[in-house]
Amino acid sequence: MSRLLYKAMPHLTVRGRPPDTTSSLLRRELYLAPPFLVGDYEPVAVKAHREGWLAERVALARTELENCTACPRNCKVNRMEDKRGACNTGRYAIVSSATPHFGEESVLQGWNGSGTIFFGMCNLRCVFCQNWDISQKKNGWELKPEEIADLMLKLQNETKCHNINFVTPEHVVPQVIEAIALAVEGGLYLPIVYNTSSYDSMKSLELLDGLVDIYMPDFKFWTEETSIKLCKARDYPSVTKAVIAEMYRQVGDLVFDHNGLAKSGLLVRHLAMPGYVEEGRQILSWLRALSPDTYVNIMEQYRPAFKVGVGEQRAREGFTKYEEIDRPVKESEMEQLRKHARQVGLWRMEDMELRDKPLTEF
Repeated sequence: MSRLLYKAMPHLTVRGRPPDTTSSLLRRELYLAPPFLVGDYEPVAVKAHREGWLAERVALARTELENCTACPRNCKVNRMEDKRGACNTGRYAIVSSATPHFGEESVLQGWNGSGTIFFGMCNLRCVFCQNWDISQKKNGWELKPEEIADLMLKLQNETKCHNINFVTPEHVVPQVIEAIALAVEGGLYLPIVYNTSSYDSMKSLELLDGLVDIYMPDFKFWTEETSIKLCKARDYPSVTKAVIAEMYRQVGDLVFDHNGLAKSGLLVRHLAMPGYVEEGRQILSWLRALSPDTYVNIMEQYRPAFKVGVGEQRAREGFTKYEEIDRPVKESEMEQLRKHARQVGLWRMEDMELRDKPLTEF
C-alpha cells in the first residue's frame, strides 16, 4: 500500500465524507481505499449460474417478450412472434458492432478496453442523437442469443476486454439475459455493464437483478417539458429517477479492484446540454441525495447532430431547428456544473485519466 493511500484511508472510514483535497492523484488513491475496494470479485451472473437459478430467469425473460413491456413504451406486442413496437425490434436483437472501446470511462476501459456491444434501434427519439444512424435506422444484424454470447466470449478471450458493456439495451433486455446465460455457461467471467439512457421499465430491472454488476445510466433531463421536446418521452424524468434508485438498491456505490477497474456498483452519466445548466444542477443535487458517494461523469461531448440545425415538423409547435441547442456546450457551463457537484457534496467524479497497465500484465 502506498504511503499516500495509507495517509488517506482514515478519511474514508465513513461513507459520504468527501476528502478535503484537490489533488487528482490523491482522489484516485482514495477511490481505492475502503469501503470502495474489493478483493477477489465474482461477477453476479457467474454466481447466479453457480447457484442454479439462471435458467429460470431466462424463462421469465422469454415470457416477457410475449406481451412486451420491456421498456416504458409498453407496446405489449408478441415479440416471440417477431412482432414489433416502438423500438422496431422483434424476436432477435440487432447488433451494430462489438469491439473493445477506448472512449468509455477510465474505470471501465482500463488498458485493454471495455467490451462494448452496441444494439441497434432505441426506444427514445432524441433529436440530437449522435448515433442516429444506428438508433433510428436498422443498421446492423439480427443475432440469435448464441451469436451474441459468442461475441461476448470473443471480447473476453481474444481481445482481453475488462468487462462486457451492453450499449442501449433498454428494448432488448430479454435477449440480453438469454445471451448472458449462454456466455456464462461457455466460460464468461467478466463483469456485466448495463449502459443505458435510463428509459427502462421496472419489470426489466427486476429481470436483471442479480445479473448486472455495473449499472451506467445517463440522466439527461430534469423536466417533462424538455423531455417531450428533445427525446419524445414526457415521463422520462420520473422514469429515470425510479430506475436509478432501483439500480442503486441492487448494486450500491461503485467499487474497484486494486488496479482501479470498476467491478460493481452505480456509475451515473449526465450529458451536459447547452443552455440547460439549471436542469443539470437539479440532477446533480438529486444524485447527491441518492448517495453522497455516487460516482458521476459530467460529460461534455455534446455536439449538434441529427435533427438539430436541420429541423423537423412538430405536431403542435410547427417546424423547428432546435436553435437553442445548435451549439457545443460552453466551458463556462461545464464549470458551473462541476462547481455545483462539489458544492452539494459529490466528490467521486470521472476524470478520464487513463489507467496504467499493471506490471503483472506485461
